[in-house]
Amino acid sequence: MSESNAFLLLSHSLPCSVTKPRPLFHHRPLSRTIRASSGLQGGYRGPIPNKDSIAEWVYRSDDTVRSAPIYVGGISLLAVLLNRAFSGVSPVADASSSQSRTDILTLALAVTNILAGLVWLSVKPKVTASVSLDGVECRRVTTDFPADAVAELLWVWDSLEDVTCCKSLVIVYENKCLLQIGVAAKSSASDANAVFVDPSRLISGSLYQGVKKSGKQSYLANLSLYPGRYDLPFFPPNTQSVILQPLGKDGMMIVGGDKIRGFTVDNQAWLTLIAEKVDATFSKLKFLIICKEQDKL
Repeated sequence: MSESNAFLLLSHSLPCSVTKPRPLFHHRPLSRTIRASSGLQGGYRGPIPNKDSIAEWVYRSDDTVRSAPIYVGGISLLAVLLNRAFSGVSPVADASSSQSRTDILTLALAVTNILAGLVWLSVKPKVTASVSLDGVECRRVTTDFPADAVAELLWVWDSLEDVTCCKSLVIVYENKCLLQIGVAAKSSASDANAVFVDPSRLISGSLYQGVKKSGKQSYLANLSLYPGRYDLPFFPPNTQSVILQPLGKDGMMIVGGDKIRGFTVDNQAWLTLIAEKVDATFSKLKFLIICKEQDKL
């Protein structure tokens, strides 16, 4: 038997299986969720986060830590004076004496500690207090997207609400409002319904156009200032802070909080990463829609 015939016989005798490509989105009902249970046998087996006991103590004892240099400087100053008084050295400073030079240096260090403690107490940060937003609860989600894409939008809301001061979230993409959730402004004093997001008005506003042109995140310290109160009427009037995060070139994610300067730098950087993830999902959906339309033609 020749080598070519043997190779053909071997290839026909081996089993062959064809793996179908997995779809990008699986249509599942939103009611299906996976919950982690602490009552499982053996308990939690994942990694346990490390705790910095020193950092936690410093956070809990902020006033004590800030005033510590004052006590250290005061005790050092008293110790130098007592040592000078009971050591038998002449109280008059003498530059030729090593003891005198040491005492002068120690006094300078003690005074520096006292001044450092006073500075620490004077620059003590203020705790940002939250306000109760004057609005109504709203939950408007698009029905034009697959269940997985809608679940991702809701995941964005749950994540922001849990780890930041976010109380309102609006996502606009391709001149459509895909998500309006959280606390929204009332349509009128007698009507308890939430104000609808007008995409055309939002897109024509200076805030939206500025963020779209720069392609960078924009932060508003207070919504009541111009032009926030005119461009974002769907947020409660006493919203304290707002972030406008672009979603690629076709959309915008707008986050409203209940604290002035409540969004930290880490929150803003994290929001940028979330926006990139959402934009990637929308881009895949657009690609699938284009492919379906081409198939129909």
